[in-house]
Amino acid sequence: MGFRELSDDMDALVLDGLGDTGTVGGREIAGFFSAPWLQPRMGRIITGLREPRFEIRVCDADGVEEGQLVDIDLPAQDGGGLYDLVKLEPDGDGWVALLLRAR
Repeated sequence: MGFRELSDDMDALVLDGLGDTGTVGGREIAGFFSAPWLQPRMGRIITGLREPRFEIRVCDADGVEEGQLVDIDLPAQDGGGLYDLVKLEPDGDGWVALLLRAR
C-alpha cells in the first residue's frame, strides 16, 4: 500500500472521530469547521485567517462549486448555520478549504 492510500485511510479515521458535518449543495460532507472569531476564552490565537472555513478532502470536493449554500451542523454558539461558499482553496496535501461568508 502506498503513502497516498495510507494517508487517505488515516484522514477518514480522523474525520470519523473528530470531524464536523456540513451539507454542501445538498450533499452531506465530513470536514473540519473553523471560525476565527470563536477563539478560546483564555489566551489568544493570532492568525491571518479572517473568514470561516470548512476543510474537506479533495475526494469529497467533486461537484462543490463557488456560490453553493453550506450548512454547518453545529450549534449556533459554535458557528453552525448557513454560509455562502465564496472560494475553494486546495492546499496541495489532499485537502480543500471552503472559504465561507455568513448569511
